[in-house]
Amino acid sequence: MQNKLAIAILNWNGKSWLEKFLPKVIQFSPNSDIYIIDNSSTDDSVSFLQHTFPSVQIIINDQNYGFAGGYNQGLKEIKNEYYCLLNSDVEVTENWIDPVLELFSQDVNIAAIQPKILSFNNKGYFEFAGAGGGLIDNLGYPYCRGRIFDDLEKDNGQYDDETEIFWASGCCLFIKSKDFWEQNGFDERFFAHQEEIDLCWRLINSGKKIFYTGKSSVYHVGGGTLNKQNPQKTYLNIRNNLSMILKNLPFPNLIWILFLRLCLDGVAGIYLGVKNGFSHVWAVIRAHFAFYAQFKGTLERRQSRQIKGYYSTKWLIFKHFLALK
Repeated sequence: MQNKLAIAILNWNGKSWLEKFLPKVIQFSPNSDIYIIDNSSTDDSVSFLQHTFPSVQIIINDQNYGFAGGYNQGLKEIKNEYYCLLNSDVEVTENWIDPVLELFSQDVNIAAIQPKILSFNNKGYFEFAGAGGGLIDNLGYPYCRGRIFDDLEKDNGQYDDETEIFWASGCCLFIKSKDFWEQNGFDERFFAHQEEIDLCWRLINSGKKIFYTGKSSVYHVGGGTLNKQNPQKTYLNIRNNLSMILKNLPFPNLIWILFLRLCLDGVAGIYLGVKNGFSHVWAVIRAHFAFYAQFKGTLERRQSRQIKGYYSTKWLIFKHFLALK
């Protein structure tokens, strides 16, 4: 009999992460089907899995489709009611699944849930990718409870609640398979970064809810494939964030926010250049030109319905970019 939950781990040359973290996923995930979606790895990940973890099911993509396309391709073969999209560099904990499934059962409109995401390397603190649940500011910049830009909070139980959020982190994303496919999955043009925020925004625009539960915790290493200092990550984050805004934000807010973002991204480029080098300035410039090149296609993907006043948030961007922390 098929289990309700499928845990899907996307892998690309991540044998070392699988060797380190997959045993606990197996140990602490009873009554779940575990899949590895391999994104055409060139290391010996697949043979290692076949010999070491024979109970794990393997789906092999014919090329590296990135995070977005890789999951879209692999999940087509998984028919469970719920998916958990789990990064390979995540350590799960005992009883990490039950609070999530219980929360799903309380409200049929909940489409996606994330647990508390803490740092594997500094376990008393929240982790960059998701922390205590994702929010978004009035200019479309994502942030989290427990993390704003590079500022991470110590976990003192302040986010042990269960609450509605704007986006759930892709490093540990529980989602109903029905809702995932009703939105046609991730936007594959994103390749990687912010595709989960775009998906959650589309779900919200369709009347669904995104939730966080502090009753479940995982530990994330972060940067397992692309670290924060890599200019390619800067490029993908800015390009994809602009596309996400164009796809999902209603008029007339869209016009002035895109104009203001052009100015603020220039400030961000200078800041990143001072902090990390000219390659990041060039990444910001490339991201804007790539966004303009995709503009027509992105317009065609705009939702037929956008929530006005899409989220009530704090104005955080000026403090953190202009202070050049």
